[in-house]
Amino acid sequence: MLICLSASHKNSTFDVLEKLSVGAGATASRMVEEHPRLSGAVIVATCNRFEAYLDLDEPFGVSPLPAVYAAIDAVSANTGVGADTLRDNLELVHGNLVAEHLFAVTSGLESVVVGEGEIAGQVRRALEQARSDGTTSPELERLFQRASQTSRGVKNRTGIGSAGRSIVRLALELAESRVIDWSKAEILLVGTGRYAGASLAALRDRGAENVRVYSPSGRALGFAASHGIQAVSVDGFAAAVATANVVVTCTLREDHVIDASIIRAGRALVGVNPDAPETALGLAAVKLCPADVSPEAPPQLIIDLGLPRNVAPDVIDVPGVELLDLETISIHAPLEELNAHDEAREIVGKAARKFSAVAEEQSLAPAVVALRNYMFELRDAEIARARSRGDSSEATESALRHLTGVLLHTPMVRARELARAGDQDDFLTGLSALFDLDVELPAVGTASAAASSSASADAAGRTGSAAS
Repeated sequence: MLICLSASHKNSTFDVLEKLSVGAGATASRMVEEHPRLSGAVIVATCNRFEAYLDLDEPFGVSPLPAVYAAIDAVSANTGVGADTLRDNLELVHGNLVAEHLFAVTSGLESVVVGEGEIAGQVRRALEQARSDGTTSPELERLFQRASQTSRGVKNRTGIGSAGRSIVRLALELAESRVIDWSKAEILLVGTGRYAGASLAALRDRGAENVRVYSPSGRALGFAASHGIQAVSVDGFAAAVATANVVVTCTLREDHVIDASIIRAGRALVGVNPDAPETALGLAAVKLCPADVSPEAPPQLIIDLGLPRNVAPDVIDVPGVELLDLETISIHAPLEELNAHDEAREIVGKAARKFSAVAEEQSLAPAVVALRNYMFELRDAEIARARSRGDSSEATESALRHLTGVLLHTPMVRARELARAGDQDDFLTGLSALFDLDVELPAVGTASAAASSSASADAAGRTGSAAS
C-alpha cells in the first residue's frame, strides 16, 4: 500500500515547514529502519512542502495506522517537531489517491505559484536521493517515474508553466512596486545553489545589471566567474548587505545568514547613518511605502526565499528595511488560469487512474499464480497417470495443456476486472470456496476520499486526508 504524509503551505504553517525542512535528510532511512513492514520511503522537501511517500508491505485489508504512527515518530525524532504538532499539520493520503496527489504536486498544481517549474526537478531529485540512501522500492520507483512523465505531459499539453513562473519570479513581481529602475539597483544575491541561478536569470530579465553574490559555503568565486558577476568575500559581506538596494537570499543554511546586527554593523562600516538625509544606498533605485519608513531611512528590500528562513525576522526593526519572505509571497500568489488548470487536472486524473489500474491488477497476482499452479499441478498429475498406464501420447498431452489454458482464460480476465473494480475479496472468496485456496494479498488499497478521511482522523487526530 502506498501512503503519503503531507504538510504544505495549504495545511501547515511556515514555522512548522521550516522545522521539518531542517531534519528532512535522514528521515527516510529512519522510517524504513524502525518499521519492519515499510519497504520503501521517499521524502520530498521543498520551500513550501514536506511529504513522505511510503510503501507499506502489509497483507490486503490490514490497517496502515501502525506504519503511520511509526512514520510520524520518525519525522518527530529527526526534526524535533512534536508528534502532536505533526498530527495537526500532516495530511494522510493512501491507496489510489497517492498517485493523483503526487502527479498533481509534480505538475505544479499544488504549488504556491500554480504551474511553477522547479517542483518537477525537486521531486526527481527526491527519488534520486532515496536511491542513494537505499530507501526506494519498485512500487515507489514506478510511482515517481510516472509522476515525472505526467508532469511533462501537463507542461506540453497545457498553458500551465509556459511563462516560466516560479517562486523567484513571483517574488520579483511583488518587488516591482518597490524597485523603480532595476538597471540602477545594487543587488546582492546570497547563495549559489539551484535557486540562485534561477534568481539571477529572473533579475536579468528585469534589467538588473549590478548584481553581486555571496556564498556562506565559500562558492561565490566559482558562481561569479561562471555567471559574469562579482563575488563578495566573508569580510565584505556585512558592508555588501548594507549597500544593497535589494538582497535576495536562497541558501540551504539552517541558521540565519542575515539579521539586524549584520545590517547595523555593515552600515557602520560604510559610514551610513540611518537617520541621515543622504546615504550611499542609491535612493533613486528603490522606494518604500511612506508609511513603512521614515523619510531619512535608507530603503532596502530583502527577499528571503530560503526554508529554513535565511533572514531573521528582526531585520524589520532596522530603519528602512522591508522583508519579503515565503509566507508573504504565498499570500499574494496569483489565481490559477482556470481553463489550463482544468485541463491539467484532467491529465493528472487520467494518469492516476491508469497507474492505479495497473497496481490493482498486480494486487491479485499472488491469487492468480496460486490458481495457475493449482491447475498446472492437476494437469501434470493427469499426464503422469496417463503415462503410467501407457495410454499417453504427444497429442493427448498437448490437448490437456491447451485445455488448461482455455479453462484459466476466463478466471484470468475476471481477476483483472475485479481488481480494477476494487473487488479483490470476491475473487479470493471464489478461490477459497471452489478450490480451497487461501491466499494472502499485499495491501494496495482502493482508498476512496471517505476511507482516507476516516483513516486520517484515526491516525492523526485533527489531521485531514484529501489530497491537497
